[in-house]
Amino acid sequence: MQENHDIKPQTSIFNDGYDPRRSDGAVIPPLFRSSTYLFNDAEEGKRAFEIVYGISPAKEGETPAPIYSRVSNPTCEILEKRAIAWDGAEEAALFSSGMGAVTSTCLTFLKSGDTILFCEPIYGGTEHFFNNILPRFNINAKCFPIGAKTDVIDNIVKDDPTIKAIYLESPANPTMMVCNVPGTAEIAKKYSTPDKRILVIVDNTMMGPIFSSPLKLGADIVLYSATKFFGGHSDLIAGFSMGSRELITQIKTFRTILGSNSDPDTAWLIHRSLSTLQLRMENQQKTAARLAEFLLTHPSVEKVAYPGLPGMGQYQNELLKQQFTGSGSLICFCVKGGEAEAYRFLNAVKCIKLAVSLGGTTSLVEHPFTMTHSDMAAEQKLKAGITENLIRFSVGLEDTDDLIADLRQALEKIASPDKNG
Repeated sequence: MQENHDIKPQTSIFNDGYDPRRSDGAVIPPLFRSSTYLFNDAEEGKRAFEIVYGISPAKEGETPAPIYSRVSNPTCEILEKRAIAWDGAEEAALFSSGMGAVTSTCLTFLKSGDTILFCEPIYGGTEHFFNNILPRFNINAKCFPIGAKTDVIDNIVKDDPTIKAIYLESPANPTMMVCNVPGTAEIAKKYSTPDKRILVIVDNTMMGPIFSSPLKLGADIVLYSATKFFGGHSDLIAGFSMGSRELITQIKTFRTILGSNSDPDTAWLIHRSLSTLQLRMENQQKTAARLAEFLLTHPSVEKVAYPGLPGMGQYQNELLKQQFTGSGSLICFCVKGGEAEAYRFLNAVKCIKLAVSLGGTTSLVEHPFTMTHSDMAAEQKLKAGITENLIRFSVGLEDTDDLIADLRQALEKIASPDKNG
């Protein structure tokens, strides 16, 4: 291999962060379940605590000795070093859930009197945290519609000096609308001062790391529910926060105090899934494109939201071309009718499973209005485009023709509920 050859992420994940010679030549990193770790001497223990509590930052190339698995764990650290391959981050922090990543990251940088500005719609748990939990700490939350142009965001930030962070979920859950990440990053930079840096935080869960790299578009931090594509098999719960070493070090210090870190068993399972992440996502996207085309032609479907479709609008598709290398594997569609018709469809699927979550090998459908976004007020949901006839569809790895057949027979139940399918 030539010295200047650029190693691709799909290769990096098999090599970064782990030396087999330190583990008796084991090709796959072992699972370290120990809760506590020996120091070689007292000086090493002192230095480890100085680093993890931010008393004295780590020097270039310095890694603190393991202390205790709430602080750091070898299995988790190997995963953190490998999971950043596609995003181009300097470091990652692994959490016990996606919401653990969201809450710990936000609380690291927000204090009493600050405001977080976020796009709407957004995942229901995040929306609840912003509107119901943060105010208890005198931290305010403001929102703007995800389809807004940058001049709208600029005017909000310009008129509110308390804004400390801008939080984007792109594409949005569940409407699949896209944010202008580079434009928002420019606004944050424009109104930042030496005493107040406005951070841009992007939840990239819905698109996933293969087709979207928010950090390369100017975002400061990218968040994931690692339960989804990173885990990919609907058998674990975890989250990631990724970004610069400076920011992630602060987040890790806060994580230690909150105790929101993940466990080594979960980290090992995600590590197992990394090897197939790109293959899974590319296959799922290929299938999703065909399913979106089918749904567009079905008489019982009123609307299909999938990045790149003409129905998403010119501005949205321009953002897609600028920011993404694909359209992903999440489709949202509206059946003709309301909640009753949506339920007929949901109750009729066979190969596809009725369950929340996304990004796994199994295709899943759910009803955002009464499930994942049920905590939002009805008028707020409707304003955000979350209607009673909206279905969220996470495409898995089943045979494409079988999925189309299942969609067809379930959609037929809308017009003829007693029809056998």
